[in-house]
Amino acid sequence: MKPSTDRMLVRIKSMYLYISKNGTVTTQDLVDEFGITQRTVQRDLQILAYNNLVHSPSRGKWSKTKKKVKVS
Repeated sequence: MKPSTDRMLVRIKSMYLYISKNGTVTTQDLVDEFGITQRTVQRDLQILAYNNLVHSPSRGKWSKTKKKVKVS
């Protein structure tokens, strides 16, 4: 895999773990925590949402779904 793909996958995994640990978080929380742009956060959250790992209970807030995930 390309290094940029590896970085993206690590970032998305870290983002998922952060949401799991903190419960409901805002997009701005993720921007501040990971030091990336809001657009990058939105793209990463779309990937997590597409895979049914997170959902948005209200605009700009994100929570983990009840889908079971084994994280290695």
